[in-house]
Amino acid sequence: MNITHRPVLLAEAVTALINGPLIQNQNQNLTKNILVIDGTFGRGGHTQALLKELPNSARMISFDKDLDAIAVAKQINDPRLTIIHDSFAQMDQYTQAGSVDGILLDLGISSPQVDEAHRGFSFRREGPLDMRMNTNQGMTASEWLEQAPQEEITHVIKTYGEERFAFQIAKAIVAKREQGLSPKTTTQLANLVASVVRTREAGQDPATRTFQALRIFINRELEDLELGLKAALKLLKPGARLAVISFHSLEDRIVKQFLQSHSTVEVPRGLPVREKDLPQSALEIIGRVKPSDAEVADNPRARSAIMRVAEKRIGAVA
Repeated sequence: MNITHRPVLLAEAVTALINGPLIQNQNQNLTKNILVIDGTFGRGGHTQALLKELPNSARMISFDKDLDAIAVAKQINDPRLTIIHDSFAQMDQYTQAGSVDGILLDLGISSPQVDEAHRGFSFRREGPLDMRMNTNQGMTASEWLEQAPQEEITHVIKTYGEERFAFQIAKAIVAKREQGLSPKTTTQLANLVASVVRTREAGQDPATRTFQALRIFINRELEDLELGLKAALKLLKPGARLAVISFHSLEDRIVKQFLQSHSTVEVPRGLPVREKDLPQSALEIIGRVKPSDAEVADNPRARSAIMRVAEKRIGAVA
């Protein structure tokens, strides 16, 4: 099956990073030390669009946990590009603090991951209940469901899926497991969830939130996001930009709170401090961007996307 992935907010993400004052200034002065990071290569849409806008002397590092994505990335013949099979949470292990001019984190799952049945991400396609981004390590979703206590399954589905029927779903999974019928495939789990979840938002499959929860948990997505944001702040040069595209409220809340916490300075009430003496926050929030109506009409998977952009302040220390 030939599956095309359409990157969300492509032009907006490129504009946010390339139009940042640091890269603009370095481009104009033809400096040779521009370094940009794409934290999730996916199928290379953002990476290749950024490369088109960067000078020949620039460097780019793209990360991905998914071996299929790495295989696609290695087909790109561009000496400026370095591909690393790892999570962006570890990006500070691959370059020095204060060395990066722009970082993009696209937190969305790629279309091939969803649409290729053998990956186990989709409740609409029959396949093994895997859900791992990196198929070289960790437990599959089915392996975890075979041994996790009911209370833990409930917690995961409720916390990462914001599913109000989490207890009933977990109870049904454990009951099947005790009968020797633990779900091994995507459709087995989807049908089991549908038998418990009797009501759902219009147009949403009953299994949507459960599959989201398991995927996030199995891949430690929120933990990686928190680590990745901290790493990004450390790696950015003063004047460099960070752009993060999220697709659901759990991700966006973490991004929003991180940016806010590093763009404000807490001063004890009543302390006689002049404005010029205040310590400087690390980040300045540039803006928040959502897909246009035209993009959502062309690519419905873009409808929930939000991109938040911030710039590291001159003189700031992470």
